[in-house]
Amino acid sequence: MTLTYAQLLETNNLIQQNSDETYWLCLTRTVQESKLFPVSPYMILSYFMAFYRYPALLRKIENHMRAEDIGDRVRARGIKCQNPALGWGLPNFYLLGREYLISLGLIRPQDAVEDVAYVLDFWKRFQLAWHRNDAHMTNREFGHRAQILPERRLQIFHADMYDCAEGDALHTAAQAFMAATSQYGFLASCESRIALHNQGPYKIDNDREMIVRDFMDLAEGDYPWLDGVAAEMPYNNLTVPMAVQDCHFNIIDDWGSFESQPEFKSDHMVGVGLYTSDSLSESYQPVGMDSREELTATFVDLTVRAKEATSRLWKRIAGWTRDQMIDAGAITYFAICKDIAHVAGCYEADDWILIDQRAERFRPLLNDEYSNMSLWEMLGPLSHPGQRTHDYQLMQHSNLPANTYSLIPYTILDDHDYTATCGDIEPGITHLDPKEDRYRTTQGVLTQAEYNRRVKAFTPRLSGERFRYKCESWLKYQYDTSEADEMYRIEQENSRNLRDKGAGLRRLDIEKIRRS
Repeated sequence: MTLTYAQLLETNNLIQQNSDETYWLCLTRTVQESKLFPVSPYMILSYFMAFYRYPALLRKIENHMRAEDIGDRVRARGIKCQNPALGWGLPNFYLLGREYLISLGLIRPQDAVEDVAYVLDFWKRFQLAWHRNDAHMTNREFGHRAQILPERRLQIFHADMYDCAEGDALHTAAQAFMAATSQYGFLASCESRIALHNQGPYKIDNDREMIVRDFMDLAEGDYPWLDGVAAEMPYNNLTVPMAVQDCHFNIIDDWGSFESQPEFKSDHMVGVGLYTSDSLSESYQPVGMDSREELTATFVDLTVRAKEATSRLWKRIAGWTRDQMIDAGAITYFAICKDIAHVAGCYEADDWILIDQRAERFRPLLNDEYSNMSLWEMLGPLSHPGQRTHDYQLMQHSNLPANTYSLIPYTILDDHDYTATCGDIEPGITHLDPKEDRYRTTQGVLTQAEYNRRVKAFTPRLSGERFRYKCESWLKYQYDTSEADEMYRIEQENSRNLRDKGAGLRRLDIEKIRRS
C-alpha cells in the first residue's frame, strides 16, 4: 500500500475530527471512576490493545465483509455496532493507544502509518453507511443527534408502542426494567456505560419525541464472566423505543449520552415498546408486544432476571484479583467493536478476549497513580509533549496550543521515513476463566462455529442486492411502486398494528391507526 498526498490529507482530517470531538466529550462529561474496578489502568491497557490489534482484526473482517456492507446490516439492529461502539470507540481507542506510545517515545507520528490510514478509512466507510439516512458521519456533525432508522421502522415503533402514564402498571414496570438493566449492564461492562446506547430524537408530533434505547451484551455471549451468571437472561440485546412528552432532547452525542430541555424525568415517558435483534435477525423482533398486559409482565420478568444476574455477578467479581479486574475492563473497552466480526461471520473469541502480549508489557506501569494522572493529562490539559503545537494555535473548545492526537507528517511522501504497520495479531494472555462455547442469539444458544456458519449463510432480505440501495431518497419519489410496498411489508411482518399496511402511510396516519 502506497499512501498518496490526498489519502494523507484525508487521514489527518479524520484524526483532527476525532481529536476535537474527544476533547469536547471528555470536557462535558464526568470523570470515569469506580470504587471497585481500576478503571484508568484498564482503559489505558485497552488503548494499547486497540493500537496493536485493530488493524489486523479489521483487515480480517474485511476479508469476509466490507465496512460499508456491515454499516448497512447493523442500521436496523440494536447490537453493539451502534454508537459509541464504532461511532467513537473504534477510532479513538486506536488513536489514544497511538498517542500514548508517541508520548512514551516508543513510536513516532509517522509510524504504522498504513495502519492509521486503514483504521480511519474503515471507520469512515462504516459510519457513512450506518448514518446513511441522516447523511452525516458522526453525531457531532448533526448538532449532536442521531436519526439512523428508516421511516418504515420508525412507523412500527410508533404504531405498536403502548401508551403509559406515571403510576400505571406498564409505566412502573418499564421504569423498573430500565433501572435494573442499566445497573446490570453497568456492572457487566466493568462499571462503564458501554452496554447502553441512545439514538434519536425522532419527532412524533408537536409535543412528543421518540428516543430509542439499546441494552446490549446482557446474556451469555462474548464476555467470559457472564458464563453461568447470565444463563437465565433470554435475550442478549433489548431495544426500548420511548415516546416522551413535553421534553426535547437537544443533545444525543457520540457517546450515546443525552441532554434535554427540561431535564428528562420518568413522568415525561408516555409510550413504550420492547424488541430484540442480533446479526441473525431480519430486523427488530417484538418481545412481549401482543398486549399491554403481556408487555408489563415481560418487563417485570426481565427486571427480576436482571437483578438476579447482578447478584450472581457481584459474587463472581468479589473473588477476582486486581489483574482479573484489569483484564475484564480492558477486554470490555477493547472489544467495544467486536460485533462487526459477528456481523461478518468471522468472530473468534481469542481475537477479542485475550490481552495482546505487546500490550501486556505495559501492565507493570499501570498502577492507579500513574494511570489516573497520565490519563488526565492526555484528555484534560493535553500536556503530553506530543500533543502540544506552536504557541499561536487555538484548539477548538479549549483555546489551548494543543491537539488530542498527533497528525501524520507529510514529509514521509518525500523521505519515506516511516513504518507501515505494527504487524499481524500476536498471541495473548488472560487471568480470567476460559470462555465457554455458548452464545445466546435470536436462534437460541449456539456454539461459536455454528453462530459464524449461520451468519455467513444469512442475508436479511432488506440488505440483499434487490433492496439494498433503495434508500429514503428513492422512496420519497417511488413510495407508490410495488417494490416500495414490498419493502414496507417485509419490515411490517411482525408488527401488531401495521402488518400488510405497506408503503404510503404518513405520521398522522400512524397516529390514527394507534388510536383506532
